[in-house]
Amino acid sequence: MAHTTGGTSGLKSGIIDFTAGSLGGVAVVYVGQPLDTVKVKMQTFPHLYKGMYDCLKQTLRNDGIIRGLYAGTTPAILANVAENSVLFAAYGYCQKFVCQLTGTENTEQLSMMGNASAGFLAAFFSSFTLCPTELIKCQLQAMREVNVQGSQSAIKVTPLQLSQQIFKQYGIQGLFRGLVPTIMREMPGYFFFFGGYEGTRELLAKPGQSKEDIGFFKTMVAGAVGGCVLWTVIFPTDVIKSRVQISNSSEKFLSVGYEIVKKEGVLALYNGLKPTLIRTIPATAVLFVVYEYSKKIMHQSIGD
Repeated sequence: MAHTTGGTSGLKSGIIDFTAGSLGGVAVVYVGQPLDTVKVKMQTFPHLYKGMYDCLKQTLRNDGIIRGLYAGTTPAILANVAENSVLFAAYGYCQKFVCQLTGTENTEQLSMMGNASAGFLAAFFSSFTLCPTELIKCQLQAMREVNVQGSQSAIKVTPLQLSQQIFKQYGIQGLFRGLVPTIMREMPGYFFFFGGYEGTRELLAKPGQSKEDIGFFKTMVAGAVGGCVLWTVIFPTDVIKSRVQISNSSEKFLSVGYEIVKKEGVLALYNGLKPTLIRTIPATAVLFVVYEYSKKIMHQSIGD
């Protein structure tokens, strides 16, 4: 992919995007992990919980904060750092690519649709880093429920042991179970995510003000809007993906979706949406603030 800028500055901005995305990914996990655990439990074992608060209460009572609500934190950090670093680095390059396709002079002048399209393309690349780490995270988060279903006592497994176990049993493709639903979730999702984020930044900018300069609070609002749009659009796909990754069966994505609708009704595809939206507002707000501001600081200190 040719860039409008020279090779070294293209590489430099790629590394900055990658690093800023990583820092954002770590921040997201610490803010959002407890409600992410609740989301996965409600998606995969909806019959065990009356609702979000009941699931939160039971998880705290049974497993406490660290082993319960923060279950799967290590793979979640790996998943988020892997995804966000690749996502934001790819997003930067895809923005330049869309600029070339549309004849736009630079990335700041891209339209909302242009940014949304760059997000759509970038998500394809980040899916490959996200799928294996998210598989481990989901399995760790629903470990208690899986064991209860199989009436085994809960065993403590580390992320590494679980990865080795899956690898030994199913080979490398075992770690990529759910890759197709992950791509199907991520690409349209990030079209709306970046579109919603960039569109909101444009709306919040005063006349004549660059969206880069809207300040801390408005950047958080734009991030929260992007996150809410993303999850509302992709949630059914996410529910099916969680079930596919936890079940360890080789059932196809569409047949799992059909089964859920047939047995549990269409609304089952929105199980766990409430904790997800409550989580995503602070989480994506923090993600974009950390990303934008660390990017700014790095560009200034490198003298870009």
